[in-house]
Amino acid sequence: MNHINILMVDDHPIIIEGYQNVLIATKQEDQTLHIDTANNCDEAVTMIEQASKKYPYDVCFFDISLPGSEDGKYASGEDLALLAKKLMPRSKIVILTMFNESFRIHNIIKEISPDGFLIKSDLTSMELADGFQQILKSPPYYSSTVSNYMKKTISSEIYVDDINRKILHLLSQGIKTKSLNEYINISTSAIEKRKKQLKVLFSVDDGKDETLLKEAREKGYL
Repeated sequence: MNHINILMVDDHPIIIEGYQNVLIATKQEDQTLHIDTANNCDEAVTMIEQASKKYPYDVCFFDISLPGSEDGKYASGEDLALLAKKLMPRSKIVILTMFNESFRIHNIIKEISPDGFLIKSDLTSMELADGFQQILKSPPYYSSTVSNYMKKTISSEIYVDDINRKILHLLSQGIKTKSLNEYINISTSAIEKRKKQLKVLFSVDDGKDETLLKEAREKGYL
């Protein structure tokens, strides 16, 4: 019998229930699924730490937007995924999220390199079932929005890194573009170039810094 330990983390219990029902209804005959669930970062951290000592999870599903931990150490599913990778290196990491912007997709792939990456609006029961089996056998499995993004960016790699995050943060503090190089060790022209890239990534049509910051804030980057 193929016993599979699973952790599902999402702050909407009804969504977890839906995932569970799909996986249980579509599992293969020789598979038994043991599914633990958590609705916030604190619950998930406890479960990951406990499991890592005895029976590590085979697959962890993380929603990105989650209530953060009390101590402020874990603020999202991304933080939990990194913890799970560290404590349970053989565990398959699956990200499920509503976020479908290039910026987020790029960062998640770069920082976490998940075994499964599913955008909720792409998901059908069938796709979740197929994706789950593929993640077990031969990851990675990406849903259509992520696959399309990957195809587009392989030819024109977008660099979203700590410097870009710092630019956004400093602009939000009211620092003017021409003064940014006092805080970041690159030239003003390089900063301008990065700002242009960020505006493309965040689909800022009017070219204004305020709009860029508003979009970055809405998408959880500030």
